[in-house]
Amino acid sequence: MPRSLFARSLLILTLPIVLTLVISTYVFFERHWERMAGRLAMGVAGEVAFLTEQIEEGFKKTQYGPVTFEQIRNDSFANLQINFSYKVGGEIIPDPVEYFGRGEVIKELLYIELKEKLDRPYRILVDVEEKWVQVQVQLEHGAVTYTIPERRLFSSSGYVFLVWMMGVSTILLVVAILFMRNQIRPIKRLAIAAERFGIGRDVPFFKPEGAREVRRAAKAFIGMRERIDRQLQQRTAMLAGVSHDLRTPLTRMKLQAEMMGDNADVDALKSDISDMERMIEGYIQFIRGEGDEEVARTNLLALMKRVTGNFKREGLDISLESKGKNFDIFLRPLAFERCLNNLLSNAKKYATHVEMSLKNIEDHIVITIDDDGCGIDETLYDDVFKPFFREETSRNSKTGGTGLGLPITKDIILAHGGNIELYKSPLGGVRVRIELPL
Repeated sequence: MPRSLFARSLLILTLPIVLTLVISTYVFFERHWERMAGRLAMGVAGEVAFLTEQIEEGFKKTQYGPVTFEQIRNDSFANLQINFSYKVGGEIIPDPVEYFGRGEVIKELLYIELKEKLDRPYRILVDVEEKWVQVQVQLEHGAVTYTIPERRLFSSSGYVFLVWMMGVSTILLVVAILFMRNQIRPIKRLAIAAERFGIGRDVPFFKPEGAREVRRAAKAFIGMRERIDRQLQQRTAMLAGVSHDLRTPLTRMKLQAEMMGDNADVDALKSDISDMERMIEGYIQFIRGEGDEEVARTNLLALMKRVTGNFKREGLDISLESKGKNFDIFLRPLAFERCLNNLLSNAKKYATHVEMSLKNIEDHIVITIDDDGCGIDETLYDDVFKPFFREETSRNSKTGGTGLGLPITKDIILAHGGNIELYKSPLGGVRVRIELPL
């Protein structure tokens, strides 16, 4: 089956028409047309046999003369549209050969009928260009040649029938194509709108149209989009208040700790306050996701060069390789930069060398990040993207991570309509593969 809805719908519409055309053509030619052609050949063969008998009997009679022969020929041409000529001589026609070339249906049918009605040698010649059929019959004292117009043996109604059926079928097919395009266009627009909304782009000009079911689905999509937007706005407003309420007492605690002097207990309190600030910031970033940043056309290669340049200045041995020409893509630059910073910061903690690559693959951009760190157990590749999950056996537990870096990164990638996966790196550590649609 075809993959697209348009092709499947068109197949459903055209298949019955094609089957009807094929079956009708088969029945017509196998039954009606051949039967009609056979009857035409039978009539002509009977007339030829009758005229042959008349000519042969007339020559046997003494009173039969040229005038009577000429009268028979005139009557035959006027009433039967058959002209004939007589040639006096010996045996000039060989035995008929039962072989018919490609498309010689007329000759074959006439041969069969003449074989039943004539007991004399005969030969059939068909002139397709001149549209005449000649039948030569061997008599006792010569041979008679009958010239018969092709229309006596062939009816063009079969070809007219086929032309009309093909013409009507073509018109119906064109109408079906136009109709299906108009019916499927709203579905394609709904799919495009859902895809754009899924990767965070605005769809302000989308409106319900098309058939009743398509309009219903479009209205449901618009309602869903409005509810999601409203929930995001409410969540953002709530998180802004929570962030303010939590940071205000932490700020007071920091000021009080600074005024308490320097001792072991105060240092421990300051460390706890810093940990709380860092954890709260991580939680808020995870819940907030991308925030209200607008999508913009961004050169991904330039963004990655800027990020890798920052990490090089921090002492990380990192390289960047690109394959392709066009790396312009619609994304939220700050959110995606935060995504790359999370991945490279994670690699910096456990690796000494990082290799990044950027390339075009069909309609996607693929980013690959390889490090030579200690790696992650392959059975945990999916778990590390879960919130608050920490892999303690292969990563140092003293890093103080909250287990939200990779979940935040994955949320950003998914919000851009992409995908992120982990593999075993050729360098020994972890390979991160990111796919983004163009």
